[in-house]
Amino acid sequence: MEIHILASGSTGNAALFKFGNTTLLVDTGISARRIEQGMAEVGLKAGDLDGILISHEHNDHIKGLDVLVRRHQIPVFTRPKTWEKLPCRHNFLPECCLEIEQEFSIGAVRINAFDISHDAVDPVGFSFYYQKKKVVMLTDLGVVSSRVEKALEGAHAAVIEANHDLDMLENGPYPRFLKQRIKSSNGHLSNVHTGRLLARLPCLPGMRVFLAHLSQQNNHPDLAEKTVARILSSSGYKPGKDIYLYRTFPNSRSSISL
Repeated sequence: MEIHILASGSTGNAALFKFGNTTLLVDTGISARRIEQGMAEVGLKAGDLDGILISHEHNDHIKGLDVLVRRHQIPVFTRPKTWEKLPCRHNFLPECCLEIEQEFSIGAVRINAFDISHDAVDPVGFSFYYQKKKVVMLTDLGVVSSRVEKALEGAHAAVIEANHDLDMLENGPYPRFLKQRIKSSNGHLSNVHTGRLLARLPCLPGMRVFLAHLSQQNNHPDLAEKTVARILSSSGYKPGKDIYLYRTFPNSRSSISL
């Protein structure tokens, strides 16, 4: 099993998952060219994709979708209401436009799409089950629900949002309305929220966590990692032993194999 975060941040998000012979892409918030280049770096082609999963309709998650799908005729899976928000759907073959609700499978992978709180029409996170391992993709949410915590239970690896540092956001250049939107229950998780979430989970020993969707204005990979690690340490976890934290970046790839 391989996880490759091709890009993550306010400017665009795309995550590649390889489960044996099944290859999936979650979100296409960077150009098709960059997605193809990122896949080539790990020995894959866009034509190898068994499916693209779209979490919600914001541009930093769909920017490259139109070109990528028209170029390679890849099946796309998302919620019906999200499809209604994607004008590019009219450019795709009908067999490429697949609606999901909660449970479905692609190849050898069983997938659960669970509701999250964000200012999109019907945003979701994803849990992937392959053989005896579970991986969770969870970004763009303003509040952690019991459903979200349940989805993370028993995960061997997760991609979790750590969008902003509260002090950087509060003292930064964003207008007040945008700061309030980011901090709202339909906005984004802060470093502290993410640390507290992980600290209260019954995490599997050696869980791997990518800290994702960092704001380039209101956060930094070093700060996100240090903040989350400090909270974990104060709760009795040993970062680097009980839980491994990985940084992500807007313009370079982060990868692990399980």
